[in-house]
Amino acid sequence: QVQLVESGGGLVQAGGSLRLSCAASGSINAMGWYRQAPGKQRELVAHISGGYADSVKGRFTISRDNAKNTVYLQMNSLKPEDTGVYYCYGLRAGSVYWGQGTQVIVSS
Repeated sequence: QVQLVESGGGLVQAGGSLRLSCAASGSINAMGWYRQAPGKQRELVAHISGGYADSVKGRFTISRDNAKNTVYLQMNSLKPEDTGVYYCYGLRAGSVYWGQGTQVIVSS
């Protein structure tokens, strides 16, 4: 079992920045971030391989510190439509693990 713990969410004005962190309790692969906006399905935001949702390209950057088993999501130029719960995930031994989610609210 691997636990993923996210942090860094909060309330920010449009145009602002936040950095999300996701710390894994052990080694884990293929980490990334999803988000779920109110009333919408969960969508992939970024994957550690460098893939990004079109809506966040050029504004969000995913990175990883392997020594700390931690993945980050730097979010710049935030927009109200970026509001949602952000979940990190990772793969290990064929299983998908999810964090508990961290709320991001972008006010206009």
